[in-house]
Amino acid sequence: METVSKKNQRWAFVIIGFFALVSILTYAHSEYYIYLSAYLWFGFIYGMCLQYGRFCFASAFRDLFAVGVPRMVVGIMIATILFSFVSAFVTATGMSTFHTAPASIHAVVAGLIFGVGMVFAGGCASGSLYKTGEGNGVALLVVLSISVTQAIFVDVSGWFNKLVPQSWHESALAKKLPAAISAGDGWVDQYLAGYVWNQPIIKFSEMLGLKDASLAGAFIGDFLVGVVIPAVVLLIVVYIFWSRKNYLKKLMRGGGNKSFKDELAGYWGMISASKRTAIAGLFLGIACGLQMFVIEGMRIKFGVKNAGALLERMGHDFGLSIKGTVFDPGYWYVTTQEAQWVGWVFNKLGWDNMDNIYFGLNNGIPNPAINPADWMSIALIGGAAVMALLHNEFKFKKPTGSVNFSV
Repeated sequence: METVSKKNQRWAFVIIGFFALVSILTYAHSEYYIYLSAYLWFGFIYGMCLQYGRFCFASAFRDLFAVGVPRMVVGIMIATILFSFVSAFVTATGMSTFHTAPASIHAVVAGLIFGVGMVFAGGCASGSLYKTGEGNGVALLVVLSISVTQAIFVDVSGWFNKLVPQSWHESALAKKLPAAISAGDGWVDQYLAGYVWNQPIIKFSEMLGLKDASLAGAFIGDFLVGVVIPAVVLLIVVYIFWSRKNYLKKLMRGGGNKSFKDELAGYWGMISASKRTAIAGLFLGIACGLQMFVIEGMRIKFGVKNAGALLERMGHDFGLSIKGTVFDPGYWYVTTQEAQWVGWVFNKLGWDNMDNIYFGLNNGIPNPAINPADWMSIALIGGAAVMALLHNEFKFKKPTGSVNFSV
């Protein structure tokens, strides 16, 4: 094992000490800051896990299809199963903060677009955050570009509205949203209120006639049917088309045969080869589950349903949505809070960007210094930096003019 340099150790302790100091001083100012500190320390754990497991959806699928290496995609599937198990337990207790999104073809289209974009960018959102913590300047540019474009496009109209079907426009206006929200003007508003909100919210537990917040609903419906079975099938597909050929070659050279037992051994060998990513996924799942418990517990303690109420009590009412809320998922989430950074800056520069659904109705644009989800993202970068320093993997990397598809 490579020895960690004294310099790296010092910087790791500096980062940890800084976050500890922030938590202590802010709590001394107001007990409500413990809510933000919870986001901070869970973000720190997420950053360490992401860096250790080298989590990146872009590299996972790019490596699979471009060079035929299944390690990362297998690891992510295993991590998804592990996370879903913890999530099912939290759901069964009734303490889950998870919000199911509407389902329709729009999710498939969005996924395709996002998939293409993240491959060209060289990383997904979470991957870019943890690689920023490794000192990667390219990843930082990706994070900034995602933040800027998202903050802009949620509030633009003009010729973009020509892309919106009339049915979406009419459906958005029919929702009769507050007058401060111009649902009929922005194209994203019309897309959300006029189309997405009309789509069904489907859970596997409900499809099977089971109560969501129950052991049967959470573990049989949402976990087993919704995650485990599809994941196992996808892993079988990956084994057959990408991993099996090389395994059988090694088996034949060793004098083995193609029995069912050997096939199972090959399947298990493919899974066990992604041990590091799977271990990181296990800890991610545990941390996400604990965060849901902690956040929901503090909401009960403080008598609130959203962090916006706490910010208002502390005198930070600027940037709250029209409902008095801010983006407060209660679990690991990225991109929305980064867009809020830029949205807040744009607003301070004179852009009236609170008349839309994304910022004005749902998420708000609170000061990044007192935004819980922002604390999580900053700490995620810090956690990744600490893990990279302790593994001698931290290195400043300046952006270049060439396109880079490496992890």
